Amino acid sequence: MANILSTGSGALIAFQRALATVSHNVANVATEGYSRQRVDLATRSPTDMGYGYVGNGVKVADVRRIADQLATTRLLDSGGELSRLQQLSAMASRVDSLISDKATGLSGVWSNFFDATTGLSSNASSSAARQEVLSDANALASRFKQLNSQLDSMGNEVNSGLRSSAEEVNRIGAEIARLNGEISSNPNHVSNDLLDQRDRLVSQMVGFTGGTAVAQGDGSLNVFTAGGQALVVGNTSAKLTTITDPYQPERLQLALESNGQQIRLNDTALGGKIGGLMDFRSDVLDPAQAELGKIAVGLAETFNKQHRAGMDLNGQMGTDFFNIPAPRTSGHAGNTGNASLTASVGDLSKLDAQNVVLKFDGTAWSATRADTGANVPLTGTGTAADPLVVGGVELVLGGTPGTGDRFLLQPTAGAAGGIGVAIDDPNRIAAATPVKAKAELDNVGTGKISGVKVTDSTNANLLTPADIEFIDGTQYTVNGAGPFTYTPGQPINANGWSLTLDGVPVAGDRFSVGSTGAGSSDNGNAILLGNLDDAKALGNGTVSLNNAIGGLTTQIGSAARQADYAAEAQQVLHDQAQAARDSISGVNIDEEAANMMRFQQAYQAAAQVISTADSMFQSLISAVSR
Repeated sequence: MANILSTGSGALIAFQRALATVSHNVANVATEGYSRQRVDLATRSPTDMGYGYVGNGVKVADVRRIADQLATTRLLDSGGELSRLQQLSAMASRVDSLISDKATGLSGVWSNFFDATTGLSSNASSSAARQEVLSDANALASRFKQLNSQLDSMGNEVNSGLRSSAEEVNRIGAEIARLNGEISSNPNHVSNDLLDQRDRLVSQMVGFTGGTAVAQGDGSLNVFTAGGQALVVGNTSAKLTTITDPYQPERLQLALESNGQQIRLNDTALGGKIGGLMDFRSDVLDPAQAELGKIAVGLAETFNKQHRAGMDLNGQMGTDFFNIPAPRTSGHAGNTGNASLTASVGDLSKLDAQNVVLKFDGTAWSATRADTGANVPLTGTGTAADPLVVGGVELVLGGTPGTGDRFLLQPTAGAAGGIGVAIDDPNRIAAATPVKAKAELDNVGTGKISGVKVTDSTNANLLTPADIEFIDGTQYTVNGAGPFTYTPGQPINANGWSLTLDGVPVAGDRFSVGSTGAGSSDNGNAILLGNLDDAKALGNGTVSLNNAIGGLTTQIGSAARQADYAAEAQQVLHDQAQAARDSISGVNIDEEAANMMRFQQAYQAAAQVISTADSMFQSLISAVSR
């Protein structure tokens, strides 16, 4: 009878625990990261009760957490990559919208400026037309600055994101290390909920850094970044911190502090949200800002060159129409010498927006790409007479470099933020060709002037009057100098100008070339200025300014779409990994309902056993008391 009562009470306790576990599962059906638990029941042996009988009921052998390490690892991997791609996609889409939208992009104000310049050629002396050119030029310069400012702001967002993410990673890492300590100190009596809590924290950390977790024999989890750096080992967590870029102090990088040492992390060392921020900065933001600057430099250099070849309403040669900053050079924080590099654009057609690292080995300079480390052609010695030349940029060395000193050259990064209109007087717009030519009235040949253009606006004698006199149909003199051979259809060149004749001149025919002078309505240079948007000034003479704008829009749009497609694909993989994990560890309401009914019935039956034992005991007492 005592054995029956003991069996019943043991069963009652076991099924009560089973019911409590089922209730716990149901209550956490919507809890993220919860792993369902299951009570393992076992036959209670005689030695458990100290009796020598066979069959002593049931006991709770274990409350087991249903989890599969392979499924969990797969979910961690996919979750970290999904966080990276979602972060990259979100930021890249913002740049795409900024560049491609008609309200914020370049195309509208760009077209307005060149339309106004073309309009000036229809009435070169019109004050209104000249003022419109200046107004649209200022609007274009302002748009370049605005776009560059927006991109700078996104760079600041990356800095803020890295800073806040590092703080969050450190907080989570410390908590994981604490839980590791609790779990490893008593691995056989650990709360299943505590293991779930740690898994959730690991998932959150991997969402920031990428990587995975590896279990130790004592039950601890070591957490590693996507690049293999240890963030948590046992009950010790490393500290993630932000440091300044050695070339650009305004830009933050990440470093890992562990055992008193600081390890600078490169862009590939971290995944997750942090990796997405760093990928966005290196793969989308930096190229976009450099290409935008390249277009600004291309516009300014091309327009300035042609503008200097014209004459304004005051009768003066044109000056620079746009201001544009020089390429940036930044010395490494660890440089030991006192050298500096002064950069300028040399050959616009060869200008490359790619950042370059210049290094001095003690005797010579070398150049490599900042992103890949690939060698870049470099010529020159660095003197004013023989500057260092790399990617269309000329650099003059000042001071003395130390062995191993390095400099970062940014040919066009940020240039869009420094562009401006250099003139504010409409009369100073050089719309006219600075020289004009005419044929003498008494010429008897059929030679007629078909075109005059400037070939060298820097020639000191450009505006000096010149008389061309033909000795015969094949020879001529210029201001008495010569004779020079004349080939029909070929230009006559002198003093930085070029003159072309139609027809056949004869001996004694004369033509004069002189300054256009002030107040002219000549539109020769305005026509050339209005067509510069189609000039193939970039890419070794293969890419026009218009094509460069289209290329920038396509480049950013393509990067945004690729990131978006990758994020969508990764979401599918992550959902599959989540489903695989949930199929093992997730709570199934139908299954739990069935278990609840089964354990409830067993609980009631155990209670009935106790009731029966009690009845038997009462009957025995009653019989004995008679």
